[in-house]
Amino acid sequence: MSQSTQLCTFYVDGSYLGVEALQVQEIIRHQELTRVPHAPSVVRGLINLRGQIVTAVDLRARLNRAPRAESDPATNIVLLTSIGAVSLLVDEIGDVVEAREEDFELSPDSVEGAGDLILGAYKLENDLLVRLDTVALVEGIDRGVVAPSTEDVA
Repeated sequence: MSQSTQLCTFYVDGSYLGVEALQVQEIIRHQELTRVPHAPSVVRGLINLRGQIVTAVDLRARLNRAPRAESDPATNIVLLTSIGAVSLLVDEIGDVVEAREEDFELSPDSVEGAGDLILGAYKLENDLLVRLDTVALVEGIDRGVVAPSTEDVA
């Protein structure tokens, strides 16, 4: 019997991505953001989630992708992490997918840019599902030291 993992899937700049479903607290539509002065560029602000203050991380910026058009509101995937709840701002929500471990391949060392944020990929019947490392995605956010791209280095 093969082992499988449930992944919450979503799209960012046309890429099909996923995180372990057990790490997802909830998915919510666009929320009003409160900007945080001097925050890293990947931190778009804070959202008030029923009285809980949640850091909102722009996944496009974190993955070194083109910025989202202002007219395209992001969807929030709220993750449970070691630093508390963190919202990933994504373009579009997919489904919860049951992925078999035998279809998973680790990310090759040759992946540049945001490769350290990628655990690997699942070869699905009609697509390639890239699994993100949620620990690496939020690493440094609580200390304000996230620097995923050259834009953040000044």
